[in-house]
Amino acid sequence: MTAIRRRHATELETISVTVPEIAVEAYENAISTVCATVGIFEFDEEEKLWRVEGVKDTGHAEDELAAALALAALTTGINADLERTNTETEGWLARTYESFPAQEVGKRFIVRGSHLDEAPDSNRITITLDAGMAFGSGEHGSTRGCLRALELVAHRKPRNILDLGCGSGILAMGAAALLHRPVLATDIDPWSVRITQENAARNGLSRLIEARLGNGWSTPEIRRRAPYDLVFANILARPLCMMAKDLSRHLAPGGTVILAGLLNTQVRMVLAAHQRCGLVLERHLREGDWGTLILRKPFKTVNTTNRH
Repeated sequence: MTAIRRRHATELETISVTVPEIAVEAYENAISTVCATVGIFEFDEEEKLWRVEGVKDTGHAEDELAAALALAALTTGINADLERTNTETEGWLARTYESFPAQEVGKRFIVRGSHLDEAPDSNRITITLDAGMAFGSGEHGSTRGCLRALELVAHRKPRNILDLGCGSGILAMGAAALLHRPVLATDIDPWSVRITQENAARNGLSRLIEARLGNGWSTPEIRRRAPYDLVFANILARPLCMMAKDLSRHLAPGGTVILAGLLNTQVRMVLAAHQRCGLVLERHLREGDWGTLILRKPFKTVNTTNRH
């Protein structure tokens, strides 16, 4: 998922909305257009309400925020009240550091913040990231699910790998470090491309990771390098559905796709869109409320019937 990093401001504010589950994705999109960090939390289990909140520079991009919230209300039919609270910069950064200790993911990875003094003493693959990242820090369920899924399909030794919507570059780095293969990492956001380049250099993986600006499958460079043996698409449910046909077309026979950025309640919708394009479900992994799908494109069948 896309992560955006900006310089630390002297004043920050936390903005939030409380919405039913059906509106979570739209309001997450809205808030992420202007916020450096975005979080989604279950607010009321009985009423099935969710809190979507983000941290941004005070007064930053107010027109863009208003337009994005209006679009979310229009598309969902739900008008959510926007709440604002002042957030001290130093306090927010300290809390971010406290909430991002070194953490083990799956059986092979450990993710640590760049603010930590010492690298962990571990046989796992270590990925070091800036603790100020919104998504792709290793603590979000969709990111953890993707790394677990990568472990499950690594034995296939994919050669041509794409991280579509790379955000912080954590999935591209995980694949490069585990498989020792080059990875094309793309994102529609220029900051994410820059962050991925910085993180790749921080982890000694610049040689294997090429970060490029691109708008999904409409990008000529992404299409030109197809077909792919492994594709990560940790985005959002509806964009995943819209891209299903292009994804299937650019996946190699026998190729694998790892889809994430969706709630478990959205799995059926996303799966149906990809099954209609000929992809086959292998696993549905769960990390709390978040789901990760592993799908595969079947090999072409060969007609061996004898002809006389």
